[in-house]
Amino acid sequence: MKEIFCKLLVVGAGPGGYVCAIRAGQLGVDTVIVEAGKPGGTCLNVGCIPSKALIHAAQEFEKAGHWAARSDVLGIGVENPSLDFAATIAWKDGIVSRLNNGVAGLLKKAKVKYVQGWATFRDGKTVSVETETGEQVIRAETVVIATGSAPVELPFLPFGGPVVSSTEALALRQVPQHLAVVGGGYIGLELGIAFAKLGARVTVVEALARVLPQYDAELVRPVAKRLSALGIEVLTGAKAKGLSAKGDALLVETSDGRDKRIAADRVLVTVGRKPVTAGWGLDQIDLDMAGRFIRIDEQCRTSMRGIYAIGDVTGEPMLAHRAMAQGEMVAEIVAGQRRSWDKRAIPAVCFTDPEIVSVGLSPDEAKALGETRIGIFPFSANGRAMTMQGEDGFVRVVARADNHLVLGIQAVGQGVSELSAAFSLALEMGARLEDIAGTIHAHPTQSEAFAEAALKALGHALHI
Repeated sequence: MKEIFCKLLVVGAGPGGYVCAIRAGQLGVDTVIVEAGKPGGTCLNVGCIPSKALIHAAQEFEKAGHWAARSDVLGIGVENPSLDFAATIAWKDGIVSRLNNGVAGLLKKAKVKYVQGWATFRDGKTVSVETETGEQVIRAETVVIATGSAPVELPFLPFGGPVVSSTEALALRQVPQHLAVVGGGYIGLELGIAFAKLGARVTVVEALARVLPQYDAELVRPVAKRLSALGIEVLTGAKAKGLSAKGDALLVETSDGRDKRIAADRVLVTVGRKPVTAGWGLDQIDLDMAGRFIRIDEQCRTSMRGIYAIGDVTGEPMLAHRAMAQGEMVAEIVAGQRRSWDKRAIPAVCFTDPEIVSVGLSPDEAKALGETRIGIFPFSANGRAMTMQGEDGFVRVVARADNHLVLGIQAVGQGVSELSAAFSLALEMGARLEDIAGTIHAHPTQSEAFAEAALKALGHALHI
């Protein structure tokens, strides 16, 4: 049995874990990171990166289909396009592989020791790891738990056969003819829209009154319009009940209590994610929990001295960039720096068509705190959006009425995910409406809608 002694042990090499380890290594902290799978975790391997690759491929294929119809307003015409989906998946896998190697290289550059295997806690300072060459024991002064999350499985739709999670959906070798998506949140709609563009007949089943319930109705409206245009059937207020006897259909109870049979050669279940807390021996260290999640403070410290937790295992929002920010902070704390965690400016991005971005407080959340000023500028009045055939959507700015401090920024539209950095920076820097309106935005760009929304909130928008 081999033993390793280190100052910092990071369990899990997802976005939070590997960023924590890299930053600690940069600061001269003797660091070991343990990962059962490939570096990069869910986000890089079976989540954020591969799903965006599939979404991009689907967008390009849909464009080609428009051009083939020779009715495109741009005057572009091509021969009838075809799809080699296996080649698409191979291209996606190539991107993932390059990034895997990149993360491994960055860890090595930072002098972080990488141990591949499943870690099990013996106590708050010690883990044993089952590796290919046998058991390895690692003892550390400080431990960071970054074990991530996994898809939630429904008892009446267990994963296997035609029922898949997002992980299996991103590894399919052919496009389903009929895809039923159980869960109308961001994961279900992102993948449902992509597969619809690739040629699948898609039905979305959502138990609540509308899809994307985490966003306000005004933001979701352009997405719902696009779902209809793509021929995606959306059943809200509906409950999935299970597979048919032959396994070729999803059985659903509709909002009016009727039974409905939805033809489906694949059923994609996207009803949420759960923290991965089982199998690590966490019962050996008896951490305080906040429901299903590990309880942490503003510095990501757990209830046990010397143990930190970051990322999805600590609760919502389950976002890779949240985990990265936490990981960087914890590494600097371990290295002796003074840092704390402020989550006010975490952007949430939904990569649907059109995309949605939200940072800070929604209009309703802000109004609960006092009087507000709200400015909305539509992309139908933005020249760059017109030239990109992306006029649906808008930018919205929410600010205090008294001092014009910006409390929240939201947008829905084509490619608005790239505006998320500007939105987050505005909140992080404590911007007021005058700061945004007074910043010169390049013309013609979609970012001009940001300044115009601030001007609208001030009462003098220029282009509407």
